[in-house]
Amino acid sequence: MSLEFSVDFRVFCRLTFQFYEISNQMTKPIFYATVTELSQKLAKEEITAVDIATALLERARTVDNKVNAFLDLNEEDILAQAKASDARRRDGKRLGTLDGIPVCIKDNISVKGQSLTCASKMLENYVAPYDAHVIELLKKAGAVLFGRVNMDEFAMGSSTETSAFKKTANPWNLKHVPGGSSGGSAAAVASGFCPLSLGSDTGGSIRQPASFCGVVGLKPTYGRVSRYGVAALSSSLDQIGPIGRCAEDVAILLQAIAGEDHRDSSSNPESIPDFSGKLKTPITGLKIGLPKEVFTDNLDPLIKEKIMAAVDYYKSQGCEVKEVSLPHCDLCIPVYYVISMAEGSSNLSPIDGIRYGLRSQRATDAIDVYSKSRGEGFGAEVKRRIMLGTYVLSSGFYDAYYLRAQKVRRLIRDDFAKAFEEVDVIIEPVASTTAMPFGSTGDPLQNYLNDKFTLSVNLAGLPGMSVPCGFDGNRLPIGMQLIGKPFDEATLLQLAAAFEAAHDIKTHYPEL
Repeated sequence: MSLEFSVDFRVFCRLTFQFYEISNQMTKPIFYATVTELSQKLAKEEITAVDIATALLERARTVDNKVNAFLDLNEEDILAQAKASDARRRDGKRLGTLDGIPVCIKDNISVKGQSLTCASKMLENYVAPYDAHVIELLKKAGAVLFGRVNMDEFAMGSSTETSAFKKTANPWNLKHVPGGSSGGSAAAVASGFCPLSLGSDTGGSIRQPASFCGVVGLKPTYGRVSRYGVAALSSSLDQIGPIGRCAEDVAILLQAIAGEDHRDSSSNPESIPDFSGKLKTPITGLKIGLPKEVFTDNLDPLIKEKIMAAVDYYKSQGCEVKEVSLPHCDLCIPVYYVISMAEGSSNLSPIDGIRYGLRSQRATDAIDVYSKSRGEGFGAEVKRRIMLGTYVLSSGFYDAYYLRAQKVRRLIRDDFAKAFEEVDVIIEPVASTTAMPFGSTGDPLQNYLNDKFTLSVNLAGLPGMSVPCGFDGNRLPIGMQLIGKPFDEATLLQLAAAFEAAHDIKTHYPEL
């Protein structure tokens, strides 16, 4: 994949001048401005959508050779979208807060006419024939679709190292991973390439990279956002969600993409609240639960310290904090991987070199086409999960593995339901460590164990959110996980906004 930049030296100088002119008009560089700040500037005609797009393209041109967040970035298309936004505004037809605001798209979400590779050689030349539901909604809102960002291959991974095309770096330390599978989405926001991005979360793939990259990421309740048009990993676990610099930005994007869609059978008709409207509501009286099975002596002391400092802040604001129990949380890892691998192997079965995907040039018959195409096109982690998933679904093993995992999944969901009879929100770590160095994630089993704090949220279908709450000694970000009742994303955003207002989270940027 390649970036499509085509400017001569004179144009480059003009764009650079514009970039610094715009930046000087704001209290921070334009590439770190929030959605609200940019939207207000647009409304006052102090800036145009083309100005924003131009500045962010220049930022990507300057910095992405270090971060490698983008798989595809079409400057001509982006500027055309921005010009259309400016034309609407001049005609008095502004579409809303997101009109003219850039949003990066994870490369497993379908945008008509754009590549949809899922970071896999198997789909390297595939072009999406239709828009995902969330893309239809973003286009209606006037957002500028700002390129395709990197991910773990078919969303199978927690570091973005399984991508077939490039390794995305953590903007806070380029020798460390950004997390995954939505590593490109989180790194793009943290690097100042866009104020917002879309990711997908099957077992923590929004929250973990958001934690590692020091940004805010929200996995909505299962069914809150349509999955139509996202390349499925695990159909009973996948959920599209927003990543942004702050709770307010995430609330704005969630407002735009949430809602029922008849093309997704799991889509829920639950009414959509005003997510931004609750952000400044006092948090006094909210009940916060701390799972006793999580906050043990085995938890990293620094991560525990940072999260408990946040809990102490909530106490000071009148929140009630109490211990709760999630007795089956130690079973989340085996349950999750049985279910996700089984569903993943099924969902990838059409990508076989016959109907879709790369076709091997060494094949001599139909069986050869199937086996060699998948062998050459899929990476090691994807092949590992396909084989394990096929095994647990096979005759004689379905009841022993997949069916039993679904039964235990119900127990995990019941644990949360019981805990939420006593509290409004549960707080846990997002990850057991900060971002790991490249090359340290070679052991698949250890990688699976690193997901232990995020998996339960997907298994129970609950909303979960990562909020930056500090740094470790190497200045790598630490994320706090807020877990809510079904369809209560508003309370998570409310708690996140209160914490942000009392801390200087939004003033910390990686030095790129």
